[in-house]
Amino acid sequence: MTDFSHELSRDPRHDPVLREEVIAALAIAPGERHVDATFGAGGYTRAMLAAGAEVVACDRDPDAIAEGQALVEQAGGRLTLIHGRFGEIDRLLAERGIDAVDGITFDIGVSSMQLDRDERGFSFQKDGPLDMRMAQEGKSAADWLNSADETEIADVLFHYGDERQSRRVARAIVAARPLTRTGELATVIRKALRHPPGAPKDPSTKSFQAIRIHINSELDELVAGLNAAERVLRPGGRLAVVSFHSTEDRIVKNFLRERSGGDAAGSRHRPAPTSQARAATFETPARKVRPGKEEEARNPRARSATLRSAIRTAAPAQSAQDKSGKEAMSC
Repeated sequence: MTDFSHELSRDPRHDPVLREEVIAALAIAPGERHVDATFGAGGYTRAMLAAGAEVVACDRDPDAIAEGQALVEQAGGRLTLIHGRFGEIDRLLAERGIDAVDGITFDIGVSSMQLDRDERGFSFQKDGPLDMRMAQEGKSAADWLNSADETEIADVLFHYGDERQSRRVARAIVAARPLTRTGELATVIRKALRHPPGAPKDPSTKSFQAIRIHINSELDELVAGLNAAERVLRPGGRLAVVSFHSTEDRIVKNFLRERSGGDAAGSRHRPAPTSQARAATFETPARKVRPGKEEEARNPRARSATLRSAIRTAAPAQSAQDKSGKEAMSC
């Protein structure tokens, strides 16, 4: 078996957030099969391999899959990379003859590898094509911004970015069209929000986040991924989800609360179910985990991260709920 213990030393280029906490939540035993549903630059996968797991990793970004081939070779047969969306992880595993796994990890949102590359168009700090497509196919951010009406743009900025001045920003975007570069969009947003040069906390942050989430259908993908994980985790299997946005975290929290029976009695906002409550498919979730000050100082991306985890019970998986990301985030 290849020794991966050296891989646990920190690499500033690929420093997965809450790595030790995720591995602790997964409680990996040597020989178990685990899924890294958001491979990215492979930080969690390396840690899983170091713990002795056999890993199946998935990513919709073809660049991540191509650049992960070196790690596949190093892993000596213990790593399989799959190009695909994590919302379809149950189907992707079934196509490879895998019907149950011991653990699944999700790292929600954009990867550092994507942010650091100007040509991918994710960052407002670097000028590049206004793209933002994780899978590098379909409608780009420029395509959508240059064709959507003002109301639709404002709604996306408000719901996915918590931008309270979304209408002002949307109006400015429509007036400045066509937009083709990230630098152009960032300048439009800053002017709309009257952001003085050099002032702290760039106001483009919220809008760029919202547009990226919309272009990649990230909230719908998260809902699908959680349901898929429920279907493929064996009894006793562990689920770990790291999110970076309050809406994403709310979806994960509500999913685990519902699936662990937390809503079985109903509430004043939701009537008690008329039929017998379904058996809980997850045990009571562990307390959420946030990064410590040392990690925040070392890795600024960690500041907004939240880890939630839970253990699968032996109850049959509940049918996937017919929810879109917007509906789920309103729970």
